[in-house]
Amino acid sequence: MVITIPKTVECALRIPLKNKEKELKKLLTLKLYEKGILGMGKARELLGVSRLEFLYILKEEGLFVNYDQEDLQDDLKAIEFPTCNRQLTTCNL
Repeated sequence: MVITIPKTVECALRIPLKNKEKELKKLLTLKLYEKGILGMGKARELLGVSRLEFLYILKEEGLFVNYDQEDLQDDLKAIEFPTCNRQLTTCNL
């Protein structure tokens, strides 16, 4: 996918020339993430950063992690311990 930006708009951007493409990509990615259009994994993939780096970028930009009830349920299921079916026995000494 290619997004075409008119030259007049490109010239009006207040982004240093050498970082323009990288900064625009970051801004687009963060806005898509913020709106819930893009999940954290794909946002990280688009930016080419680790989870920790992405969390740091969110903090720098004053954004919050998108974490809803479904995410919480998934995390809780992932950390549940299996139930033990063995009966406790006592030892007589």
